[in-house]
Amino acid sequence: MSLQSEPFTPAWPLGHRHAQTIWPALFRRGAPPRLAAECWPASDGEGLDLELLPDRPGRPGLLVLHGLEGSSRARYVRGLLAAVDGLGWNAAALSFRSCGPTPVAGRRLYHSGDTADLPLVLERLRARWPGVPLGAVGFSMGGNILLKWLGEEGERAPLDAAVAVSVPFDLGACAAALDTPGFFPALYRRRFLRTLRRKALALEARFPGSLDVAAVRACHTFSRYDELVTAPLFGFASAADYWARCSSAAFLGRIRRPVRLISAEDDPMVPSASIPRAEIAANPFLDGRLLARGGHVGFVAGGWRRTYAVDTLALEFLAARLSGPRAGAPRP
Repeated sequence: MSLQSEPFTPAWPLGHRHAQTIWPALFRRGAPPRLAAECWPASDGEGLDLELLPDRPGRPGLLVLHGLEGSSRARYVRGLLAAVDGLGWNAAALSFRSCGPTPVAGRRLYHSGDTADLPLVLERLRARWPGVPLGAVGFSMGGNILLKWLGEEGERAPLDAAVAVSVPFDLGACAAALDTPGFFPALYRRRFLRTLRRKALALEARFPGSLDVAAVRACHTFSRYDELVTAPLFGFASAADYWARCSSAAFLGRIRRPVRLISAEDDPMVPSASIPRAEIAANPFLDGRLLARGGHVGFVAGGWRRTYAVDTLALEFLAARLSGPRAGAPRP
């Protein structure tokens, strides 16, 4: 299926791509859903933090994955959970390791291709919500992880449908875009790298000799961070090796579950040229929707009352596929 253009009118005065990106991250509002915080033990003894809506037996279930340095408390996650709550579905939002309230005791943090915890989480959700269709939504980095995992699993994936939003399909291209000179790239870099460096230095304090402390403190680009921290901690030969092995574009051809991909041409973190149009078109399980504007995990519409096109696009797709005998098959 081809990457289809999707009509979208940005809210005034949020027509600029950086306004679309920054405004909802800071100011998105909505009725807070009723959530229960839980910490599930992982196989290595660490804790996995989740927040869950009240259980609704017999109703579809949804797993939500956040973006880089986000958590289950991110405004876009909470907004989607509120919309899912309104549908009467089950839902759980996972915080990747070091992103939730449970401290990390070991050497493992997370990275943009880290799929190791998803099988355990989905197995437990299947047991918690028996006999119902199960979907997932991944935002930004969470979308990259979700797509990579779906490609790794292929026909074995225990999901019926998924949605991935503002995905960094090519991690190297996205790192290069964020590492360019300019006010806004520097703003985004500072926002992310400040907490990433803090986590890396905390790990070094627990396990001295793991990282070059002086170099990490002086690191101010994604390429340098991935070279100094991500690659050595996770066994990659270099930042370039990490990007090549974890970019979801390389896994799209192996996906065998219906997936909607929602992207914006003006995304300031995901260059339009890096969206893998040919790979999307070649796989009938992929439903690509490309908006001319919308920024990164933005898609803010409406007037005085803001609306979020991504919630509508995601849930209409999932609602059509998490019910009936065709769950798990591609649709026109």
